[in-house]
Amino acid sequence: MRFSVRILSFLLLLLPLWGQAAALDRIVAVVNNEVITQLELNGRVATVTAQLRRQGTPLPSQQQLQRQVLERMITERLQLQTAREQGVRIEDGELDRAVQRIADSNKLSLADLRKAVQSEGVAWNSFREDIRSEITTARLREREVDSRVTVSDSEVDSFLAADAAAGPGREYLVSHILLRAPEGARPEQWARLQQRAGEIVRLIQQGDDFAKLAASFSEAPDGMQGGAFDWRPLERLPALFADVVVRMKPGQVSDPLRSATGLHFVKLVNVREAATRTEQIQQTRARHILLRSADGMNEAEARRRLNELRERVVNGGDFAELARNFSSDLTAAKGGDLGWLSPGDTVPDFERGMDALQPNEVSPPVQSPFGWHLIQVLERRTVDVTEDRRRARARNALRERKADEVYEDWLRQLRDRSYVELRLDQPS
Repeated sequence: MRFSVRILSFLLLLLPLWGQAAALDRIVAVVNNEVITQLELNGRVATVTAQLRRQGTPLPSQQQLQRQVLERMITERLQLQTAREQGVRIEDGELDRAVQRIADSNKLSLADLRKAVQSEGVAWNSFREDIRSEITTARLREREVDSRVTVSDSEVDSFLAADAAAGPGREYLVSHILLRAPEGARPEQWARLQQRAGEIVRLIQQGDDFAKLAASFSEAPDGMQGGAFDWRPLERLPALFADVVVRMKPGQVSDPLRSATGLHFVKLVNVREAATRTEQIQQTRARHILLRSADGMNEAEARRRLNELRERVVNGGDFAELARNFSSDLTAAKGGDLGWLSPGDTVPDFERGMDALQPNEVSPPVQSPFGWHLIQVLERRTVDVTEDRRRARARNALRERKADEVYEDWLRQLRDRSYVELRLDQPS
């Protein structure tokens, strides 16, 4: 499951406006059978304004900012409604673990995290519920989009061949603006989209800040962050972007690019040479004897029997023969041989016990979730896995590219088939 739990972004997205009078509240949008109120919108606008100022992004007009923020709130609400309909539920235990990870990643105790949240004027329960919503939408995306994206070996081969033909690797820093088209957009709808794109072109030519324009106009999820991507190799950029940035110079902005999703502007911020990497790992060839508590013995008995077997091996006994006679594992027929193991191939308890051994050394009894083990390391070797890792990165990049494109299309379809009534411009 893919999701972000950085505390700063959550704090920025949760600051409420406590000073508003309830009498000033009104409905600014109806989203299926739910509403978004002016006070909710004001609170989110205030936090986004603080976020943009911290980023140093020039602020769009208040009217533009309100409309952009409201659109994002509508998208969030639609996803949470869909998740509820499909039974996507985040239990309190999973939420507790996510909150603990936030504290750990910021080197805070849970109590200190709570104080930090409350010092920003955010109620602790509100903070937790926003994390629950974040996990819920990530789980929904995983179910609706990510799990359906596949990448074939032939696609990986073609990708790597094109990458090799392009020469030394480069990384690109880009920003973008998306003007989303409705599903099955008619010619007159595309014409209106072109008119909006023309306004953006005019503002770019006047020298307006691209990040400000993204915050003002972009309908992509990252619009409020100025539309900025992180540094990415060409293969991790959307295919539409990759085709144009290779012909651009830093600082240039593309003409409007049309896709099934809508119209896009891409700005190439900078380019750098990617470091070439040779990756090596240490592999261990090991064998073991496993005794399970389910085999009718308690932990004390399992440890006692393994210590006896270890003593026999130390005194010249044949480890493989003892494994065939006593091990409860399927490897018993092979003398307990596990073959060559890479880091992460076994559970952490077993790996720690194995890594502490020298070749031919036999461990004391080691407990894992599977039972009690006697481990012997036979030999170690260093393996170059550069090509394997290159293929894995290529597969992940292709999967990520496809998933992002499918997700954008899925969000558009979700919006188009839902009932959304905007009341922002109606008089109070």
